[in-house]
Amino acid sequence: MSRLHVHIAVEQLDTNIAFYSALFGCEPTVTKPDYAKWDLADPAVNFAISTRGSKPGLDHVGIQADDGDELQAIRQRLEQADIKGMAQEGTTCCYARSDKYWTTDPQGIAWESFHTLESAAIFGERPDAEQNSGACCTPDLSRCC
Repeated sequence: MSRLHVHIAVEQLDTNIAFYSALFGCEPTVTKPDYAKWDLADPAVNFAISTRGSKPGLDHVGIQADDGDELQAIRQRLEQADIKGMAQEGTTCCYARSDKYWTTDPQGIAWESFHTLESAAIFGERPDAEQNSGACCTPDLSRCC
């Protein structure tokens, strides 16, 4: 089963954790000094917030695949529709190592399809991502999408 993924860049993590915990009726499943994530069954969504975005607001939207085959099926659907994208294999972002396929919608909103392989001790691979410099893991999609 696929799960919708939403990531919102926020300014104050604690205030937002309190808001979304109240909204969803549960505490985050992952909490870091700069990141929190709720893996919700009802509604079925992987909802994350962090202080890593370039500005507060919607950072990107995505679909979390249960396995590599499901991720490949999402990629194939996009490619068959002549929608360009960018693959990332074994990349580390948001305290997880994942295979990903990125694209943008007609408005320019980044969409991340991904399959999580394992958790990671660091936020991301990019050096600036470790220094709370406003760097989320969304790659520069202007060249591909």
